[in-house]
Amino acid sequence: MTGGRALDRIEVTGIRAWGRHGVLPQEQDLGQQFVCDVTLHLWTAPAGRSDQLGRTVNYAEVAAAVHQELTGGPYALVETLAERIAQRILTDTGHPLVRRVGVRVHKPAAPVGLPVGDVVVSIEREAPPVAAVLALGSNLGDRAAHLTGALAALRAADGIEVEWTGPVLETAPVGGPQDQGAFLNTAVGVRTALGPFELLAAAHRLERAARRERPVRWGPRTLDVDVITYGDLRSEDEELTLPHPRAHQRAFVLAPWHAARPDAELPGRGPVAALLAGADDAGGLRPGPALEGFDVP
Repeated sequence: MTGGRALDRIEVTGIRAWGRHGVLPQEQDLGQQFVCDVTLHLWTAPAGRSDQLGRTVNYAEVAAAVHQELTGGPYALVETLAERIAQRILTDTGHPLVRRVGVRVHKPAAPVGLPVGDVVVSIEREAPPVAAVLALGSNLGDRAAHLTGALAALRAADGIEVEWTGPVLETAPVGGPQDQGAFLNTAVGVRTALGPFELLAAAHRLERAARRERPVRWGPRTLDVDVITYGDLRSEDEELTLPHPRAHQRAFVLAPWHAARPDAELPGRGPVAALLAGADDAGGLRPGPALEGFDVP
């Protein structure tokens, strides 16, 4: 997995506050002005296309968080202050789209004993990988080839590491036209450096590679790849609702997930095992073929 790919940037510069950080006692007693610049690395295309704030970062909230850190502490080292700001941005649940952050903390009045224009500590930090669950399904064409091809593509994808795979199950279609064929379904667990919308875009690329068409909702498809969870993120976005709004009702998602991770929980819904026991379509599950790379049913 690599997090070094090119991302868009949002820069918030010149955030000023009076802080009491420093090694010398008088620095912590009297304080001095600190200035911080932050660079947020994320994928802004979903926001740019939709003009929706929920698909990007609210930089007013970022500035407020930085200001709190500048006035907090105190810390002896500017290095510590910069680290706290970076981790605050990357781990704050309000900023899950940020995958890398650059922080520059200026201490223009630093007591270095000589006339200097500024003292700056500049760092870059990556967001930790996020555990996510994907559901894969196919009921059109060479179903087995579509699933194995999708898994191979996931393993080769930049920013995605496959952690586990569930068994392949054969299931009757749920919803959509009544005359369509049975599905092969499975679940895959990944750890990803991608943001949630980037992961969704990667899922759509897998579908396009399988030449999926969408003439009818829930109709036959060569490949269906859904993002079921992305860490503990909760989202009501119309393009990416998380957790997936129907996953708690779908045995064809829950069963392979439970087989691979018996103690798993669906955020906001509870244990996967309990959800599977109550799913209406649980009786229609049957073992699918043993496909290379997937757990055996």
